[in-house]
Amino acid sequence: MSRIGAKTIAIPQGITVEVKSSVVHVKGPKGELTYTLLPEVSVEIEGSTMRVKRVMDNGDAKARHGLARSLLVNMIKGVEAGHERKLEIVGVGYKAMPKGKVLNLSLGFSHPVDFALPAGIEVIQDEKNKNLLTIKGIDKQLVGQVAANIRSLRPPEPYKGKGIRYTDEIVRRKPGKAAAAKGAA
Repeated sequence: MSRIGAKTIAIPQGITVEVKSSVVHVKGPKGELTYTLLPEVSVEIEGSTMRVKRVMDNGDAKARHGLARSLLVNMIKGVEAGHERKLEIVGVGYKAMPKGKVLNLSLGFSHPVDFALPAGIEVIQDEKNKNLLTIKGIDKQLVGQVAANIRSLRPPEPYKGKGIRYTDEIVRRKPGKAAAAKGAA
């Protein structure tokens, strides 16, 4: 049995979870999310707890049991407190300016890059350090995907470390030509 899938899910106060046929609706103070259950799993709600159960007992059902539980837990956390991902912009002249539903980025190209933000996503620029961006939203998958798409516009390069990176990311630096030439002599 899946160790993750076997755990019960606590439903906090202020959050409502409804299961209609194979669709789970989660409502909270931050918003509302829906998830269509996979055919291998079902959900049972008992008071303030929820449990994900397998309908079948094959390999696919075992693999998707823990997945369904993790997705439901992320939905509950999202509508209760929200999810966020932090990005750091490193480089001389590199900057970002959030303007409503568009993030304007100067990343060393000959033109500024306008990144359109999807619905439900908010980008906040740090007051003290203008090169720190926080992407916020209730859908964990969407927050992570938007952060990855912004990072892909100028990923960190290994020689000087310039580019867009996650704040917890470690960029391995390479020695340049000068260091390689000294070692060969």
